[in-house]
Amino acid sequence: MRVIVLTHSNYSEFPDLIAGMHRLRYRVFRDRLNWDVSVSGDMEIDAYDALKPTYIIADDDSGSVVGCARLLPTTGPTMLANTFPALLGSNPSPRSDKIFESSRFCVDTRSADSVSATGLRDVTFSLLAGILEWGLANGQETVVTVTDVRFERILRRAGWPLERFAPPMQIDDTRALAGHLPITESALMNVREMGQLKGSVLTGRIIPPVAA
Repeated sequence: MRVIVLTHSNYSEFPDLIAGMHRLRYRVFRDRLNWDVSVSGDMEIDAYDALKPTYIIADDDSGSVVGCARLLPTTGPTMLANTFPALLGSNPSPRSDKIFESSRFCVDTRSADSVSATGLRDVTFSLLAGILEWGLANGQETVVTVTDVRFERILRRAGWPLERFAPPMQIDDTRALAGHLPITESALMNVREMGQLKGSVLTGRIIPPVAA
């Protein structure tokens, strides 16, 4: 398995990975979770994909995308600030060049990827470690995310617990919430230990986020 960083400067080098990521997001968020998301054919694509995000993408030995996450600076539009501000409760939306947002995190549960003793897939740990490695390499201190109580439990089992901004809210069929996580060496070590990862997982050019 490979975990690669894609930025707007090298999207054109990896068209199959980009397309595979959007198809995986369709299968997870539209088909499996039944979320109300924007789609184009068999791909899930929304307005935030037009903002030149950084993508963390995992593919298997055959080149099939088995996991992904989207990273955006909080100095520009984010899902938390612009789509789900109610999940902040009374808190202001984070806005800092040291804070980024992770969204559209998903893995392919159909893949032959192995499962750890925690019950989580290896690709889940690799993606989480990749987000932490990218954040540390780019001088980030915090990542914020909009997610659900199911993924909150996954983060806890992975050794990287989320701190909520406010209590969960029911949005359609989902118990949604927003929270923040530290970007620290100790958090990375926890995830690596829980996932039995040996050293860095990332390949590709790790380029700082571009402020909007």
